Amino acid sequence: MKQKRFNVEQIVAVLKQAEAGVPLAELIRRVGISGQTFYRWKKHYVGLEVDQVRQLKQLQEENVRLKQLVADLTLDKAMLQDVLSKQFQSPRGAGRWSSTCTAVTG
Repeated sequence: MKQKRFNVEQIVAVLKQAEAGVPLAELIRRVGISGQTFYRWKKHYVGLEVDQVRQLKQLQEENVRLKQLVADLTLDKAMLQDVLSKQFQSPRGAGRWSSTCTAVTG
């Protein structure tokens, strides 16, 4: 997995410098990022403080974990329903009144 080069504090600091009026070409050259990376950061983190970005990341991680939990539980439920439906289906002719019973006429 690719290792991240910049932490949250550094990203926010770069965005603050851009907001302060540092020319974009100079800023991305000095930091060593592409324009695409800068605009991606700006889309995600503009106007946020460091603690807000950390909280956002934490909430995103928790959301991913909860979505995985819901997916697992949904799969478990579907498997249990499948087992229960097969358990209560009896083979043809093996029910309570099968064809092997003789009719009693009085």
